[in-house]
Order: sequence, then structure tokens, then C-alpha cells
Amino acid sequence: MTDKEQFEALSYKRRNAYEVMGEAECSDMDALCNEYKSFLDAGKTERECVKESVRLAGEHGFKNLDEVSSLKAGDRVYKLNRGKNILLAVIGSEDITSGINLVGAHIDSPRLDLKQNPLYESCDTALLKTHYYGGIKKYQWTAIPLAMHGVVYTESGKKIELDIGESENDPVFCVTDLLPHLAADQMSKKMSEGIDGESLNILIGGVPVKSEDVSEKVKFAVLKHINERYGMTERDFQTAEIEVVPAFKARNVGLDESFIGAYGQDDRVCGFTTLKSILDLDAPKKTAMAILVDKEEIGSMGNTGAQSAFFNMAVAEIAEKLTGACTVTQYNKIIENSVCMSSDVNAGVDPNYESVFEKKNASFCNGGVVLTKYTGARGKSGSSDASAELVARLAGIMADNNVLWQTGELGKVDQGGGGTIAQYVANLNMEVIDCGVPVLSMHSPFEITAKADVYMAYRAYMAFYKDC
Repeated sequence: MTDKEQFEALSYKRRNAYEVMGEAECSDMDALCNEYKSFLDAGKTERECVKESVRLAGEHGFKNLDEVSSLKAGDRVYKLNRGKNILLAVIGSEDITSGINLVGAHIDSPRLDLKQNPLYESCDTALLKTHYYGGIKKYQWTAIPLAMHGVVYTESGKKIELDIGESENDPVFCVTDLLPHLAADQMSKKMSEGIDGESLNILIGGVPVKSEDVSEKVKFAVLKHINERYGMTERDFQTAEIEVVPAFKARNVGLDESFIGAYGQDDRVCGFTTLKSILDLDAPKKTAMAILVDKEEIGSMGNTGAQSAFFNMAVAEIAEKLTGACTVTQYNKIIENSVCMSSDVNAGVDPNYESVFEKKNASFCNGGVVLTKYTGARGKSGSSDASAELVARLAGIMADNNVLWQTGELGKVDQGGGGTIAQYVANLNMEVIDCGVPVLSMHSPFEITAKADVYMAYRAYMAFYKDC
């Protein structure tokens, strides 16, 4: 063996997915990504993602756990939590106390939420006040078409589901921005201060009523419109849950169409591949579960976040319906013998901003799914840090199933960082590692992923369910 051959045998070199995929795999990748784009368009909010997941689960033979009295190997069930979480399970042939293989993703994304008293009139226009949700660059949310999604309960108890701005015939909404001719003061500020949070107000109307009996004529016209169209009054905003998101659809990006551009790919790219893998799973040895959660972008708090007891309760219910009874000891064995892939995205190296990445330990688009041993910020704060035993075990599974994977960190050590749901799963005394797709323009209204990485994420979760 020459020195060159020995060096190549001993060293690690990152590979591009298109160097290892054949025509059949590329065809499978394109089919998967077409499904993924449809999922993105159907699920602009966490409620809509769960609704679409239930529809797909029904098509793949899953039943509502609440309607099932007992379980056996091969059964396929799902459980809902307040319309914002869903857990899906395929019961394995092994005793459930040998552990479960869990893949967990979040389905909330940064956005603008309407305030509880949003509607006001100014300068002969009607606007809606918002409070942004999650970590955003506020300037990215101005001067783009926006859609309105949500749930309203009127005083009479009627439920209204809003979806305005997605159809070609719908109006869209917008946060206006200042023209450059008058923006000298604005443009002299730091980027984080150029747009104030209280200025992210949605333009909703401009035609006044023809009446001298009211002072706020445009606001009154808007109130009349929503009352005639939806039966709403202004008070109904106080109990509503209305989210404002980009109005554009998921699209192929690049002349070679190798990328996908869309809103909400953090973390719906992992949410979809997690869902798709368990829908396609058949007859696993260990019980397989997938969970899609809410509130990750604001700390995973609340009864629909990863820190809620929903997962624990669902596992206990499944164990009881499998065994007839589930003791504390049995439940503890289930958890401590379980393994979780926290399916969340990583930051792909952006060729326009290479300086914030430590490229030897960063993820690249088309480099495959990313195994992220630890997340957190600076001194790994807020990370669970997966064990060497787990990483080696999963690396072997990836190799055995020809899944292209890479490692990654979220930027240079002192540059920033971020967290996922992994730490909360680890707190249950479960083995866990982050595993997901590299993303460009993360947390922007139009995020970018590589189709090959989406495909490898799906392949990784399938391999994990079957072989871990």
C-alpha cells in the first residue's frame, strides 16, 4: 500500500451524496421530495401539520389509540394532544420493556402571532398588531406576502378555521417597510434595531365606510367584513389563535432543482421525514414511535411542548394496553432501554458566510444527514451530549444501510449555538442524539434544504427503526 493509499484509508473525507447515489435512488429522492413539498404547503402551522399527519396516518392503517382497548405486535396507532402534538407507534414483536426506538421532531416554526387586541386604524388604513414567535430577523418579515392561518371561537361558540392568502384568488397581507429615500436614520442602525418588534404590523384594509357616525371608518369597514364573512366581532380576537406566515409555496431551487425552498423547514423537514419513515415501517422488532411536538422555538414549554408529560402518558397507555397492566418498574425499564433520535436541523455551511463556521466540524448541503453529538451554546450549555457508545452504534447502523451521514456543530464555539428537544428526552433517562438535515437561511421566511439530505434523513430514520 502506498502512502497515498494508506492516508486515504486512515483519514476521513466528507462525501457528496451525488457521488454515492445511483439513478434509482435519485428517482426515489425526487418522489419523496415531491411528497415533502406537498406536506409543507398543507402544514403552515403546527395544527395543520397534525391534521395532515392524521390524514396520512389513516391512509397507512393507523388507528386512534383512544379507540383501541388492547394492543399486539404489528398494531399501528396514534395519539393526539390538543391538536398540536401527535405520537405514532408501530408495536414491535419484542417485549416493550426491551425499549422503544423513538424519533422526535418539532413542527412549530418562527412566525408572527396576532396580539389579543390587534385591530387598529392609523393614517386611513387598518392594521393588525403582532408579537413575533421564535428567533427571527425582523427585517426579513417586511415587504413580503403573508397569509393568515388560525382558529377563532366566536362568542356564540362557533369554531372558525382561517386560511387566507394561500389560494391564488385570496388577498395576501404585508408588513410595510420604509423606502430607501427616507431611510437614512433606519439604515444607520444595527440590523437588529432597524425594525422594531412593535412595527411588525399587518396591513389589512384601506377602504372606509361611508358614514359620518363613526370616527374609525376603515376599522369599522374591516369589522363589518369579518362579521359578514366569518361571524366574528372584535372581541373574538381576544380568544383567537391566529398565526401569520409567508404566503408562498414550496419550490424547487436552482437550475438543477437540487434544493427545496420553503417556509418552515426548521423543523418540518425532519417532521415530515420522521412521519414518512414510521408510516412506511413494517413489522419492527422493537416498538417504534414518532412524536411531533410544538413550542420548541420558544423553549419547549407548555402542555404541547417537549417538556410536557404527553409523551410519558402516551407510553404508559400503550404499555398498559399491551400488557394489561404496567408497573412503575416496567415503565422505568421501557424508558431506560429506549433510544431516541431527536430529529432537528443543523446549520449548513453557507458559502456567503463561511467565516462563522468551523468547517472541519460543520455540516454541508448534499453531505447527508447530520449526527449532532451535542448542541447548546459556547460551553455546550443546554445540550445533552450523546455518549460515544450511542454514536458508534448509530454509525454502524448507517454504514450497514448505506446511509450517507456527517457530523456538525451550529457554528464556531463562541459564535452562537442553539438547542433542540434532545435535552428534555435525555432528562427522562433515555439515550438520545440529534439527527437531521442541514439548512441554509435557517429561521428566515424562505429556508433552503438539499433534496439529497432530505432523502438521507428518511433513510436514516428507517434504518434506526429497523436495526437499533
